[in-house]
Amino acid sequence: QVQLVESGGGLVQPGGSLRLSCAASGFTLDFYAITWFRQAPGKEREGVSCISSGDGSNYYSDSVKGRFTISRDNAKNTVVLQMNSLKPEDTAVYYCAALTSLYECSMNPGRMRYWGQGTQVTVSS
Repeated sequence: QVQLVESGGGLVQPGGSLRLSCAASGFTLDFYAITWFRQAPGKEREGVSCISSGDGSNYYSDSVKGRFTISRDNAKNTVVLQMNSLKPEDTAVYYCAALTSLYECSMNPGRMRYWGQGTQVTVSS
């Protein structure tokens, strides 16, 4: 069974850090770009960061650039999103998604092939 499973969400104070993981089962991430999306209540789903497969190129939305870092470990079939200096506006459900591609990644949710179930991140004092 093909699955993406996110973990690592939770409640954190402003300025704190969380580490989200996206683990794949039933398929290998070697040929997939991975994107992290988030969706806050009443808002559209937005791309946060993505990483390609072939050369590991990565991209960040302006809202998280300099605070979030995406990385992948193909041996563990996992992609990690390290989130530092968290702000209340980062509160959302975070999803990882897979795009069949070697040398590009995308922030367009309509292009994703597989989705995880999401993990809640709440930034509050």
